[in-house]
Amino acid sequence: MSDTVLISVIAKHYAGLRLDKALSELFSDYSRNFLQDCIERGDILVNGDKARSRDIVVGGEHIFFEVPRLKYDELVAEDLPLEIVHEDEQLLVVNKQAAMVVHPAAGHHSGTLLNALLYRHPTLESLPRCGIVHRLDKGTSGLLVVAKTHKAYKSLVAQLHTRAMGRHYTALVWGQMIAGATVEAAIGRHPKERKRMAVVPSGGRVAITHYRIVKKYKSHTLLDVRLQTGRTHQIRVHLAHLRYPLVGDALYGGHHRDIAGWQQTQLEQLRSFKRQALHASRLSLIHPERAARCTYQAQLSLDFKQLLELLNEREQAGSF
Repeated sequence: MSDTVLISVIAKHYAGLRLDKALSELFSDYSRNFLQDCIERGDILVNGDKARSRDIVVGGEHIFFEVPRLKYDELVAEDLPLEIVHEDEQLLVVNKQAAMVVHPAAGHHSGTLLNALLYRHPTLESLPRCGIVHRLDKGTSGLLVVAKTHKAYKSLVAQLHTRAMGRHYTALVWGQMIAGATVEAAIGRHPKERKRMAVVPSGGRVAITHYRIVKKYKSHTLLDVRLQTGRTHQIRVHLAHLRYPLVGDALYGGHHRDIAGWQQTQLEQLRSFKRQALHASRLSLIHPERAARCTYQAQLSLDFKQLLELLNEREQAGSF
């Protein structure tokens, strides 16, 4: 039984790899062992036929992946703190803390948003992904919408696909940008580093990010970012591609740097921010029941606020 069907095409640069290796690059949310089991059971079809993990790909193969439904009876409902921004009979909106992972993965079945949701609403077990419609990376804080009924789930997923759902983020990047713009650059798996995504010349998925400048600092820029598409690590990848990586995002070049004129204590305070400076600040959607557009907002988390306070203090000090 499956809640999710993934359809993709193996890019040409995967040619020569074993099928299980290529799929572990293509579907990075799943372990290679898990994918091998799915291939063996026939959950994954290649050009419409069953295949073997050791088969060598040539590129261009069409993949149909019917993801087996999670065994929710193996997951533990946990009484974890959640900040609920809004809740009604159809949906709830959560302000996720940066340290919380959204969805369990192989070998990691506790401490996640899903575990907390199951404790708060056990009936969510009957919904795909327990009603979780979209994700935020660990290290990214902010708003997520969760469906509480099948009707709401269907509506919200459709809104994601048709781009009717509005998602705005507050982002702090290294460097001083000149003006806002739109980035339209396809994103795919990094050709050499499995944990990273990258802007790729071919085989990637269309990705569009809009951004505008909120405030310029001498060494940083604060942005309002709007997603038109929702690819893995999209904002992080696009801003790094522009050579303005997110502060704290070591995976995409946002390592902390020494800044001329800063005191050592201030540099240490800057280095203490150990996640990507990205917050899902505003979420808008069409309510599944009322058919009216609703907008929800979440203030910056304390660590992000303190980071901006540090930059504002430095700006003021430099103005004298």
